[in-house]
Amino acid sequence: MNRRHWLDAALCVVGTAGLAPFAARAGSSAWPSRPIRLIVPFPAGGGADLVARHLAQGLGEQLGAPVIVDNRTGAAGNIGTDAVAKAAPDGYTIGLVTSGPMVNNKFLYKAMPFDPDKDLAPIASVCEIPMVLASNPQQLPLRDLREFIDVARTRSSAFVVATPGNGTIGHLALAALSLTAGVRLQDLPYRGDAPALTDLLGGVVQAACAPVSAFIPQIQAGRLRGLAVTSQARFPGLPDVPTAQEQGVDLTATVWLAVVGPAGMPAPLVQRLNAQINRLLDSVSGRSSLQQHGAVVAGGSPESLRQRIHADSQKWQQVIKAAHIRID
Repeated sequence: MNRRHWLDAALCVVGTAGLAPFAARAGSSAWPSRPIRLIVPFPAGGGADLVARHLAQGLGEQLGAPVIVDNRTGAAGNIGTDAVAKAAPDGYTIGLVTSGPMVNNKFLYKAMPFDPDKDLAPIASVCEIPMVLASNPQQLPLRDLREFIDVARTRSSAFVVATPGNGTIGHLALAALSLTAGVRLQDLPYRGDAPALTDLLGGVVQAACAPVSAFIPQIQAGRLRGLAVTSQARFPGLPDVPTAQEQGVDLTATVWLAVVGPAGMPAPLVQRLNAQINRLLDSVSGRSSLQQHGAVVAGGSPESLRQRIHADSQKWQQVIKAAHIRID
């Protein structure tokens, strides 16, 4: 009996030691144990919201916990992004933000409710959407950006171009084009891409500068002419539209979407979320879904996102200052 008790005790010790690594792993992977909230600082049904819902579904399946989209709109994305910044840094509240509240807004608003550099933790880039300068060929029969610039230089008054709104990346891209090419271009702000597109098709305006997504079908059908896209490389959905860089104009402008969390999130949670987001973006279904929304898949490390934020801040601060653009 003594020998049997000794063997039982020995086996118990060995078994406990063998289970120790699994217990440690289980403890470190306890997150997530409840639903994760993904705040989107823009309205439901828009481009950012569609990307967020795709992310929420994919991440939920990979993490084994529901990811719930929470739309918090207002102040060009500041309200929702502020909610992310002020959330507990426990990994249960993250946000899908754009370059607006992360970069541009701090130079456009007199007061910001949060500091994007100090109050938010970069997690992963998701995708980016370039701008397109498009014209109505019935109103403005031009072939490309060079011809547009040549016509603008001969006009006695500023060329009026529709954009999705004051302070949007479409507006900033137009201002950058005006400064770079040395031509007078006047922004005509609309309340979003759709009304600008409607008036461009109707001949109310002759040209528009806006995210390419809403314009793809009309350009493909020939109802609009894509004069240039503002990405580094040609946009896959419109391979026949040259970039501004190809046409000798130093202009790149994209609206990018990224996942961030509150500052102070533990590094293991940031890295785990980053890995899962990149895994989703690398999948066939992940890429095809984003491409359907006119987006170019990004991905990458938290540090590469931080560097992108810093570089874009320097770039757009100069444009905003030179063009005297303000929202309030």
